[in-house]
Amino acid sequence: MGCGDATLLRGVYQVICDQTLRGRALDCYPLTLIGVDLNPAALAAASRTLTGLPHLLLEGDISDPLRLAADLYPVMAISRVAWRLQALAEGDLSERARQRALELARDADLRLCPPCSTPQGVAWADTAPKPKTSRSHDPRLPPPGTLLRRPYKGMILQVQVQEDGFVFEGQRFPSLSAVAKAITGSHCNGFLFFRLIAKGVAS
Repeated sequence: MGCGDATLLRGVYQVICDQTLRGRALDCYPLTLIGVDLNPAALAAASRTLTGLPHLLLEGDISDPLRLAADLYPVMAISRVAWRLQALAEGDLSERARQRALELARDADLRLCPPCSTPQGVAWADTAPKPKTSRSHDPRLPPPGTLLRRPYKGMILQVQVQEDGFVFEGQRFPSLSAVAKAITGSHCNGFLFFRLIAKGVAS
């Protein structure tokens, strides 16, 4: 079994772009899809499916990971060299872009509740009921009911921690970052804004 016609790869790429923090940093850190299959016809179909997306297709056997890694190494090394040459010729990432990417990487807010339904075509091995996810499991947060206070522009802001989110000025928010954005008007790390983690410490 290999990548086949790459329909799954294209779907994974779309999910990353639309639903993950990684997808918001593709301009700074591009993502290359890699498809491997022993069947040349499958690789030809995959090439058509992935048209317009950054991708690399190899004829190989995914059941032989050591050989596959050896085949990939020179290709990826060439990609790194090409990236460096492009950076030297056209300019590397700006410091602002680097800081933005680091901010997105640190600001990985937890999911507050499990998905409402299982995606079509997906069967989970363990179907036993799971306990409801709680923000209190995050060691950076105080217990539910706690009021977070933050001086800001001459005011003292107060946000209440709850089991399923946060309340600020009577409005419920799913994450601290959402609260911080409502206050400042720009995206920022909620844990940093409310000083729950030290600046420069990864979450």
